[in-house]
Amino acid sequence: MANKKKTCRYCQQAAQLLHHGAAGYPYHRDYGPMWVCIPCSAHVGCHPGTTKPLGGLATKKLREWKIKAHAAFDPLWQGKMLRDECSKGQARKAGYHWLSEKLGIPVKMTNIGYFGVEECRKTVEICESIRDNAKNSLNPHK
Repeated sequence: MANKKKTCRYCQQAAQLLHHGAAGYPYHRDYGPMWVCIPCSAHVGCHPGTTKPLGGLATKKLREWKIKAHAAFDPLWQGKMLRDECSKGQARKAGYHWLSEKLGIPVKMTNIGYFGVEECRKTVEICESIRDNAKNSLNPHK
C-alpha cells in the first residue's frame, strides 16, 4: 500500500518519510521512520513497525505540549484500566470519550496526536484539576 501524501499544517509543503541516517532526519538516535517537513522542521514519528504517523506534524513547541498532555491524561485512563480491570484499548477509548465531552469536541477529533497547542493546554488543565480534586478528597484536612 502506498503512503498517502502528507502535507505540513504549518507551511503546506509536502512532508517526506525519512529513516535514521537520511539528510533531514531530526535525531541522531534512531526512533524509526518519521514524517518530516524539511522547510520548517515539523515532524512526527510513526506507529511501531509501520509508516503510519502517530498524529499530525508538529513543531517543537507543540511536541512539548503533547508530552505534557499525555503526562496528564494517560495516568487517568491507565488508572481506569487497573480499577475496572478492563483492557488497555477499552480504558483508553473510554478516556478519550470522557475527554471529548470535557473539551466539547467530537470523539472522532479527540486524540492528543492530532491536537494543537490550545487543545493540549486544555487537556492538561482538565486532567490536573481531576487529579487535584482526587487528592483533596483523599486529604480533607488540607
